[in-house]
Amino acid sequence: MEVVEKQNGQVDFENLDPKKYIIIKGARVNNLKNLSVAIPRNKLVVVTGLSGSGKSSLAFDTLFAEGQRMYVESLSSYARQFLGRMEKPEVDYIRGVSPAIAIEQKVNTRNPRSTVGTTTEIYDYMKLLFARIGVTYSPKTGKKVTRDTVTSISDAIHQHKEGERFMVLAPLIVPKGRTLQQELELLLSKGYTRVVHKDEVLQIEDILEENQSLKRKDLFILIDRTSVQKEDEDNQFRIADSIQTAFFEGHGECIIDYVESDGKKAFNDRFELDGIQFEEPSINLFSFNNPYGACRTCEGFGKVLGIDEDLVIPDKTLSVYEGAIAPWKGETMKKWAEPLLKHGIEFDFPIHRPIEELSKEEYQLLWEGNKYFKGLNAFFDHLQSKMHKIQYRVMLSRYRGRTVCPDCKGTRLRKDAGYVKINEASIIDLVLKPIDKLIEFFSTIKLTENEQKIAGRILKEINNRLEYLMEVGLSYLTLNRLTSSLSGGEFQRIKLATSLGSALVGSMYILDEPSIGLHPRDTARLVKVLKSLRDMGNTVIVVEHEEEVMLEADEIIDIGPDAGVHGGNLVFQGNLEELKKADNTHTARFLNGSNEVAVPKSRRKWKNSISIKGAKENNLDIKEVKIPLEVLTVVTGVSGSGKSTLIKKILNPALAKMIGQGSTESTGKFEKLDGDYKKVKSIEFVDQNPIGKSSRSNPVTYVKAYDAIRQLFSDQTLAKQRGYKPAFFSFNVDGGRCEMCQGEGIQKIEMQFMADIELTCESCKGQRFKNEILEINYNGKNIAEVLDMTVEESLEFFAGNNPIINKLQPLFDVGLGYIRLGQSSNSLSGGEAQRVKLASYLGKGGSLKNDHNLFIFDEPTTGLHFHDIKKLLESINALIEQGNSVIIIEHNMEVIKTADWIIDLGPEGGAKGGKVVFEGLPEDMAKLKDNYTAEFLKEKL
Repeated sequence: MEVVEKQNGQVDFENLDPKKYIIIKGARVNNLKNLSVAIPRNKLVVVTGLSGSGKSSLAFDTLFAEGQRMYVESLSSYARQFLGRMEKPEVDYIRGVSPAIAIEQKVNTRNPRSTVGTTTEIYDYMKLLFARIGVTYSPKTGKKVTRDTVTSISDAIHQHKEGERFMVLAPLIVPKGRTLQQELELLLSKGYTRVVHKDEVLQIEDILEENQSLKRKDLFILIDRTSVQKEDEDNQFRIADSIQTAFFEGHGECIIDYVESDGKKAFNDRFELDGIQFEEPSINLFSFNNPYGACRTCEGFGKVLGIDEDLVIPDKTLSVYEGAIAPWKGETMKKWAEPLLKHGIEFDFPIHRPIEELSKEEYQLLWEGNKYFKGLNAFFDHLQSKMHKIQYRVMLSRYRGRTVCPDCKGTRLRKDAGYVKINEASIIDLVLKPIDKLIEFFSTIKLTENEQKIAGRILKEINNRLEYLMEVGLSYLTLNRLTSSLSGGEFQRIKLATSLGSALVGSMYILDEPSIGLHPRDTARLVKVLKSLRDMGNTVIVVEHEEEVMLEADEIIDIGPDAGVHGGNLVFQGNLEELKKADNTHTARFLNGSNEVAVPKSRRKWKNSISIKGAKENNLDIKEVKIPLEVLTVVTGVSGSGKSTLIKKILNPALAKMIGQGSTESTGKFEKLDGDYKKVKSIEFVDQNPIGKSSRSNPVTYVKAYDAIRQLFSDQTLAKQRGYKPAFFSFNVDGGRCEMCQGEGIQKIEMQFMADIELTCESCKGQRFKNEILEINYNGKNIAEVLDMTVEESLEFFAGNNPIINKLQPLFDVGLGYIRLGQSSNSLSGGEAQRVKLASYLGKGGSLKNDHNLFIFDEPTTGLHFHDIKKLLESINALIEQGNSVIIIEHNMEVIKTADWIIDLGPEGGAKGGKVVFEGLPEDMAKLKDNYTAEFLKEKL
C-alpha cells in the first residue's frame, strides 16, 4: 500500500496528487470536527467506527454529496431545474472527486408496483423477449395460434399437385340496412359476375333477373378460378392478388375450394383459434404497470382488499358452537349463527368439531351456506349493502385485509398473457421461479436460428443481470417479489447488482453496509463482487462494521473515538494489521480481543413455548417448530432460508390475530398455532422503518419524554403568571410556536434550477418558538436550547427529575446518547430508528412488567459497531428481565452466541431451504458438522 507523504508527522494535503488520492480537507458536516483525510484511488476502502461517529457524514453527506453536486453543476441551467437541487457540503475543499454512485440501504420505494424484476430491469428485457419471439397457444386445445397470411395460403395451395383446379371465394357479407338485391347489384358494379351457392356457380345477373330468394349464409363471392401451376410466376402473382381481394371482400376471411379433392378450406387473417380471439404479443400485453396488460381485477397490484379469513376465524382450535366465527359472536349478529347451530344436524354438519379439523367441503359450506343457513359470504354481502350506516362500515373494516388476487393469483398480469410461451414457459411461470432456476432456464433455452438472431442481445442482457444477482447472494428471490418487502441489505444488493450490470470505470462507488442481512457464508461472495468493481478501475468506499469485509480491505479509515459530539475525528488510517496494533480505538480493541461481547455464564431455561405447525409459505416446509417464551431466541440461517417468512409472515400476524390485537397483514400458509400463546398479552414487531413520516417527528416525542418536558416548562413561575399551558411549548400546534415558519425553524425558498435555499427563519432565528416563550427558563436554558441538547447532555441537565430521566435513560442505554432531542427523524438511519423504538419500550418498563409481551427484532445489529452491539444486548436482556420474550432474526455471530435458544433454518436459501436444521443451545450447535452457522459460531465460542 502506498504511504501518504507526511511533513513533520502531518499530511501535506496541498501537495498531494489528486490523480492518486481523493483529498478531503476540513470537513465539518454534522458532527465531523474539521476532519481531513486522503483516500487512495482505485482501492477497496472501509470506513468504520461507532454508530453515530460520523462515518456516513464523511462518506455520504460530504464525499458523495460533493461528487453529485459537481456533476450537476456541469450541466446546463435548463437541465439542472429537473434534478435534485444540491447544497455544497461544509468543507474547505475536496479534490480529485470522481463521478459518485451511492448505493444506500434504504428501501426508498414504497411503490406497491415495484418488483425485483422491474428494479433490476430484467423484467423489461423479458417483456421484450416475449413480445418478439413468444408463441401463443390456445388454452382449450394447446394448439399454436397463428394468423393466415397471403403467403401462407399461397404456400398451402402450392403443396397440391400440378394442374389441380380450385376456386378462391369470399363469404358474401350483406351490411346492416342493405338488402341482398342491393348488395348483388353493388358487386356487379365492382366487376364481380358470379357467386357460389351450395357448390353451384350462379351468374349474379340471372339471380337478379329471376328474383331468386337465396339464404345469405350459403352464398360466396367467386373471386377467381384457376389451377396449380408451380413454375408459372404470373399465375403465382394472380393467386396472391385473388387471396388479398378475398380477404378484403370477406372482412378477413377467405375460402379455397379444391373442386376435385379436399373441398372447402377456410382461412382468416384474424389472430384466433378454437373460437377465441387472442391478443397478439406486444410489450404492453406483459406490462402490469399499463392498463392494457394489468389484471382487470387487481389493476396490476397482485392483491385486492378482501375479507381476510384469518380475521373472521382467528382461533381455529375453537368450534362453531364455541364461537370460532368472530363476527357472529355479539348480541345482534349471533342470529346469523343460530340457524346453523339449530339445523346443523339435518345436513350432518359437526358444530362441535374445531374449525381446523373440518374437511375442505365443510369449511367451504361455512362460507357458501345452504338452504338451512346463510353463509359468511352472504353475511358480508349484507354488511356491504348497509355501508351507509357507520356501525356496518366499522364492522366490515374489522375483517378486511389484503388478499391475493383470485384472478391472476398475484402475478398481476391479465390471464391471456399466460397463453404466450417460449420453450413451454410463460412469462408468468418465469417471474415465479427463483433466480437460480431462472438462470438455468435461460442458459438452456432452445431457439430457432431466426429467433436466436432476434433474441441474442436480449438474452445476453438478461443472463448478465441474473448472474450478478447470484453473485451478491440473492439466488432465492423471485422477480415477482415486491421491492418494498425486501430488507435493507437485500435492496442494497439488488442495486449493487444493477450497478454491476452497467458497471462504469473511473467512478467512485459508495456503499452503506452491504453486508446487512447476509450470512457470513455469503459475505465472501459479496467481497468478491466489491473487488471486481475495484479491479475495473473504480474507487470502492464501504461504510461497514463487518469483520470479514475489513479483513479484505486495502485501507481502513476509523472515525471516532466515540459517537455524536465525542466523535467526528480521524482516529486511524491504515491496513488491518496496523489497526489491530493501534489499540486506541474501539474497533482495534474488538479486533485484537482486548474487548468483546461476553458469552453469558449460563443460558436461561424455559418451560412455556408457542409452536407453529405445518408452515408452508414461500419455501417453508416445517412440520413443527417450538418458539420458547421468556428467553432470548435467535432465528438464524443463510440468506433466503425462510427466517423472515416464518417470523414476519406467519408468527407475527397469526399470533396478533389470535390474541385479538389484529393485523392488516395477510398470514402465510400454516396449519395451526399451538402451545402457550394465550400467555402473550401483546406482540411488538420492532423493524427499521422510520419512526415518523414528517420532518417534525423526533426521538424526544417518540419516547414520550416531550410531554414531561413541556409540563416542566409550564410549571415555571413566569409561565404560570402568563398562563402558558404545556401546549405553548410544542412546535406542532399554534400557540407558542413561531408562526412565520410554523415551528420548522427554517424557510425553504425554491430557486428553480439552482439549489433550494434553506434560510434560517428571520422571525425566530431558527429557534422554532416566539420570543416570549423563549423567556421561560429552566436551569438557565429555554425550550429551544433543551431540544438542541444531546441525550447524554440532557441526562445531566435533568438529573433528579425522574419522569423525564426515566424516558430518556433508555435512549442512552441503547447507545443513542449522541442524538439530539429535537433531531428530525428523517436524519436517523434504519438501525437508529429501530433502537429509538426499543428505547420507547424500555421506557414503558413499569407498565410492561405485569404483561407478558413478545418482542420481535428484525436484524437489530444493522448499522451497529461491536461496542454498540454490547449495549444493545444489555437493553434487550433488560426486556427479558421484565418478564417479556424476545425473538431476534439475525446473522451476527456476536448476537447468536448470546442466545438462550437457537432456531436454524436451511440448509440453503430458496427452494433448498425452509427446513428446521437445528433447535437448541449455542454450545450444541457449535458441535454440528456441515452447518454454515455452526462453522462461524465455533470461532466465537
